Amino acid sequence: MIGNYGANSADMESAVPWISALIVRELSSFPSNYRSEEPFADFLIKKGITILSGVDTRSLTRRLREKGTMNGLITFQRPGNITQRLEEIRQHSVRHSVIRVSRKHPEIIGGGRWNISLIDFGAKQNIINSLTERNCTVRVWPWDTPAYIILDSNPDGIMLSNGPGDPKECSGILRHISELAESGIPLFSICLGHQLLALAAGFDTGKLKFGHRGANHPVKDLATGRVYMSSQNHGYCVLAESVDPAIAEISHISVNDGSVEGLRFKNKPVSSVQFHPEASPGPRETAYLFDRFIEQVDTLKEQR
Repeated sequence: MIGNYGANSADMESAVPWISALIVRELSSFPSNYRSEEPFADFLIKKGITILSGVDTRSLTRRLREKGTMNGLITFQRPGNITQRLEEIRQHSVRHSVIRVSRKHPEIIGGGRWNISLIDFGAKQNIINSLTERNCTVRVWPWDTPAYIILDSNPDGIMLSNGPGDPKECSGILRHISELAESGIPLFSICLGHQLLALAAGFDTGKLKFGHRGANHPVKDLATGRVYMSSQNHGYCVLAESVDPAIAEISHISVNDGSVEGLRFKNKPVSSVQFHPEASPGPRETAYLFDRFIEQVDTLKEQR
């Protein structure tokens, strides 16, 4: 199934794909979608991404479901000293992911009524699209931009984007996030941004045994009791027991494992979700959260 649609630059969510490798049972070499520009394999090879096909991915999935997220090695040579290589794999961790994927320079996109500052921890393009479609001008900032620079640009609203890796690797930015959250300007965070907001508030995060990946993950809005299908891609989460009820309340939970999927702060216009309301191609059931954010931006701007 992988590669049936080929590759299409119009659907890119980032400037380049950030995966290091692709493991599949079978990779189609003959795309059959009218929007395809080239075979998926050709696209990946041009980007220097390793492809491993012919793997029993069902067996691999069953092992991961039992053991949790695991490290692995793809090699073109015999591994040599097995004991040594296994220890190297065991010790491996993905470091400095956000530094790698974030924009290096500020960028302004769109020309709408509302000025939204988006901090790029590895932002998906459709977050920007979702804002420009709602009459916003989006000013995108590198991940480590100090709060005073962002506030000096007079934003009507602030967003913290999604991104990869362990949120605790970004501890240097937490004081800036705390300052943004205390500014009184509406702030909405997604995925890694949600975790960083929680850390900045003094809550804790931890690694999930089973990361949430792909589409159709059910999340429950605790205010309404309604369940939405969501797109997710994270290996860490906010620990429910660390959330101080005097500061924030848990707004959404995962129906599958009960983990925290959203926060709503008390006495300040700040909220966050772990899932992706901008999900493209879908599901798009939670896109209403962008509307709610813009309504909050509109209301508070009128009051200021």
